[in-house]
Amino acid sequence: MLPHDLRALLVDLDGVMYRGDEALPGAVDLIPTLTRLGIRYAFVTNNATLGAEGYRSKLQGLGVPARTEDIVTSAEATAAYLQQNAEPAAKVCVVGEAGLQNAIESGGFTLDDDTPAFVVVGLDRYLTYSRLVAACRGILNGAAFIGTNPDRALPVKDGLWPGAGSIIAAVSTATDMAPRFIGKPQPTLLHVALERLGIGPDHAAIVGDQVATDIRAGIAAGVGTILIRGDLAQESADAPPDLVVQDLSELLAQLPFH
Repeated sequence: MLPHDLRALLVDLDGVMYRGDEALPGAVDLIPTLTRLGIRYAFVTNNATLGAEGYRSKLQGLGVPARTEDIVTSAEATAAYLQQNAEPAAKVCVVGEAGLQNAIESGGFTLDDDTPAFVVVGLDRYLTYSRLVAACRGILNGAAFIGTNPDRALPVKDGLWPGAGSIIAAVSTATDMAPRFIGKPQPTLLHVALERLGIGPDHAAIVGDQVATDIRAGIAAGVGTILIRGDLAQESADAPPDLVVQDLSELLAQLPFH
């Protein structure tokens, strides 16, 4: 159920705020509208290719006045998980782009393909066979297998590209090992965002374009759930969203909820 006293929206990025490098309807109006209504916000993304600063820059380039502290990524959450579960300066094999690599290094860990204690796999649009080999070798030699998120597809301007989940599935198939996922549908990102905002789940809702990740994460975190219609928005009887809208413009027109 959507909260009548809505104090915060947790907003996905890919497929909600933009597709590729194109802002989606309502994206530019989101922050001014929420600010006018006194509703706080945070962006919660499974995409680990950029860090928070990179996403701030991308959003600002699209006309969205986001701040770094408004953004929570699966890369940050993965680094936080390692800080809680790994030895200091542990060796980590990373399949992923700069956002994930930088988060792991900033967390105090060493990037290493030879004798890693952990293998972390996320979205890598420059993936090579040798990177898959490094990940599989590490896991088969005993490294713990971590996946940033299970998204099978990435919405871009001209359709859908393979997501982190597709890459993780290749590693999982080759090693016959299942990963521990950190991002949505796990509620970790939402918990981090709510704590940062100082708002409880009873007064918050998530906005996303995928039931399998966004809506399930919202249910797990105990927040309201809002689904943006799109080619990844297949609904499921066991995870029904509280509200379905065409885009952010339609959602903003309905705020505040009564």
